[in-house]
Amino acid sequence: MDKALSGIRVLDMTHVQAGPTASQLLAWLGADVIKFEPPTGDITRGQLRDLPDADSLYFTMLNCNKRSITVNMKKPEGKEVFKRLLASCDIVMENFGPGVLDRLGFPWETVHRINPAVIMASIKGFGSSGPYADFKAYENVAQAMGGSMSTTGFDDGPPLVTGAQIGDSGTGLHLAIGILAALQHRNRTGKGQYVEVAMMDAVMNLCRVKFRDHQRLNHGALPEYSIATEGRTAAPRSGNDSGGGQLGNAVRCSPGGPNDWIYVVVQEAVWDSLARLVGGEALASDARFATIGERRRHQHLMWENLNDFASSHTKIEMMKLLNDIDVPCGPIMSTEDLAGDEHVRGRDMYVELDHPKRGTWYNVGMPIKLSASAVEIRRSPLLGEHTDEVLAEVLGLDAAEIARLRDSGAFSR
Repeated sequence: MDKALSGIRVLDMTHVQAGPTASQLLAWLGADVIKFEPPTGDITRGQLRDLPDADSLYFTMLNCNKRSITVNMKKPEGKEVFKRLLASCDIVMENFGPGVLDRLGFPWETVHRINPAVIMASIKGFGSSGPYADFKAYENVAQAMGGSMSTTGFDDGPPLVTGAQIGDSGTGLHLAIGILAALQHRNRTGKGQYVEVAMMDAVMNLCRVKFRDHQRLNHGALPEYSIATEGRTAAPRSGNDSGGGQLGNAVRCSPGGPNDWIYVVVQEAVWDSLARLVGGEALASDARFATIGERRRHQHLMWENLNDFASSHTKIEMMKLLNDIDVPCGPIMSTEDLAGDEHVRGRDMYVELDHPKRGTWYNVGMPIKLSASAVEIRRSPLLGEHTDEVLAEVLGLDAAEIARLRDSGAFSR
């Protein structure tokens, strides 16, 4: 079946999360992604294992639809295999630490000389320039330095990381966009280019509304926040405030468990209906809530009314009641809720797969839906599972040549 990226071949040297997120998206879109691993494999194959002698869920959930080969880049024969694959691929991806590929003898200039049409896509913690270029980064480091942690949590508490992996997976999404743009540029010019995304930069981009608020503080307080913002010089942590033009917050529901909450956005257009549902005519005619400005000034009281009402309803009951009167809302869905949700399953966003060593497991599905390029999700590869296949199919090597390379240690430690 023809796919959106059919005919595109990717040499994927990335590991852990950020790079594999990008390459998995390209694989789901139809690219032939060759996961180029050292003989020891991607480190996440063994991290956070829940089953002995099986690739971890950390690995399997980020490496579907790829082929795996193992190559020892410390051997001359391994480097030769890399160069020949490089000449046969459209994209090469890496997220090594600063200078690793240079020390192996393959800086961008060398890669470009070997294949002038190739697109080289790199993820770095802080990019290849600037005072932080040589520093190491992880998910939470990127969240800390990109503005996310300083604006997440409650004003009277510590900064918090978000559960969404915006430093790693968020960077991977940015890289995939950059790769697709570079492919379009190559379609016009025939020339490849270097694409770089820094984790810190990606987090900053995802925090752009906080930089909006940072600049608004120069002109006064932020009235939509439930905390005092007068005199502040940085966007604050604002708990569950919506941070937008409409008031929003999380409301506690019955029976009061850790995820028995619903997020409610109080649009001006729905206030009258919402007030009548929650407090009848008395609340609907209360002057303290008559306008959005008054509701902002008295929002603590407004949320108290909503919490009192919600305490007698489950979050699913509240979702039905509020949607019946067009109030934007969403129950706080736990991973357990989502894993069994009819809507999620119906949109193929929690997909059952089988693995020769793991058995049945589930992966998050493809969030991008293309009408003419359906995505079929296949399991992640075993370490080196496709080495011979790729060498024969892509490089045209015969069995004798593959055996010679194997004897030389090109594919093993």
